[in-house]
Amino acid sequence: MKTEIVDVSATRKEFKIEIGAEEVRAEYDRVSGEYARRASVPGFRKGHAPASVVRTRFKKEIGGEVLQKLVPEAVNRALEESGLRVLGQPDVHLAPESLERLGEAPVSLHAHVEVLPEVELGDYKGLAAARRTRPVTDEMVEQTVAGLRESSASLQPVEDRGAREGDTVTVNFRGRFVEPEGEEDITADDVDVVLGGEGVQEAFNENLAGVRPDDERNFTVQYPAEFSSKGLAGKTVEYTAKVVAVRRKELPELDDEWAKSLGEEIDSVESLRRRVRENLEGRAKFEAEGRVRDEVVGRLVDAHRFELPESLVEYQTNQMLQTAVRDMIRHGLDPRAEQFDWESLRGRARERAEEELRASMLLETIAEREGLDVTDEEVEEEIRMIAEASRQTVEQVRAALTKQGGATSIADSLRNRKAVDLLVEKANVSEEEWREEEQESEVSSQKSE
Repeated sequence: MKTEIVDVSATRKEFKIEIGAEEVRAEYDRVSGEYARRASVPGFRKGHAPASVVRTRFKKEIGGEVLQKLVPEAVNRALEESGLRVLGQPDVHLAPESLERLGEAPVSLHAHVEVLPEVELGDYKGLAAARRTRPVTDEMVEQTVAGLRESSASLQPVEDRGAREGDTVTVNFRGRFVEPEGEEDITADDVDVVLGGEGVQEAFNENLAGVRPDDERNFTVQYPAEFSSKGLAGKTVEYTAKVVAVRRKELPELDDEWAKSLGEEIDSVESLRRRVRENLEGRAKFEAEGRVRDEVVGRLVDAHRFELPESLVEYQTNQMLQTAVRDMIRHGLDPRAEQFDWESLRGRARERAEEELRASMLLETIAEREGLDVTDEEVEEEIRMIAEASRQTVEQVRAALTKQGGATSIADSLRNRKAVDLLVEKANVSEEEWREEEQESEVSSQKSE
């Protein structure tokens, strides 16, 4: 067998393969002999027809079996001998002339394949990055303490007045669809409505203001087309609301007694503030390190631009878009709505897919060059942490990973993490002051994703 590899590009190769005439003839004779033994040909006893008659009568069938045996074997052998990391299945084309003299001449074919590129590493040590750690202010501490008080708040019955903004009104709703007509009526009991709360339609705020327990109100709500619940979006509902209870939020006193209720190691408001500050500072350092890691990897990718296999880019892009669609549905949004520019979203997703793929390939190459390995114990520890975070048993996580081939992906992820650790260790990291635009950039990036 003769093989010639043509470099179409860094990720696409063409294999020109020629299966020798002797190999083809031997297989053709073998298959013809099988047909001669099995075939029933008019005018001859079964198994006694001349080979030339059998080959003429079953030419198409014999040729098909010969090619089904020889072509896949030849292609697989050529791919294995090439040492290339092939993606997917090859696209194989037979030369027309090979079919005309099958069994008498060599078989020529072309196999087009997509391969992972050879990543040539440039400088990856001494990459520049800046560490900017967000300072923790007294205001941030007080905001966190205020949030803890909010989470400790209780709802107390209101008896001396009607409901007002900020109160929680518990209501039994009966709803009838006015537009469109004919839909099933709404029945919802013990619904808590926070007057003036986020996402509460203004019609509820207006019509439930001033109510007391046992009051009944009738009103109509026109839901906007972009309303989060698809079952109500763009529809008009006439409600009868029976008030069950009106309650107000009561915050605990900011005193040592309340502070002690938050944990055994907290004995006063001041110790709570110290603990909050420590936690905020720890988070700020963690986030700063994350930004350093992202910056170092970004500089690595910027310094190594190479062609990517189109199939991988498309797959990664589609995975990102599918995740986006699931997130939209989970938040009550209709992915088919006109406000979503899917062409633009796909473009941004493709850019992210390319950056992530390049980063992964570079980190894998660095890990291989540096001899970074992952032990079974490290994989087991990662599985334990996944189980703890997902509130599952280690056995459940391991079973799911085994089914999905996830243990290998965990090892790959840990190896890439070690490669990033090495990049940061060898990087030129400067300490710089925090800039507020740093936070704005993070928020903007999260929104775009």
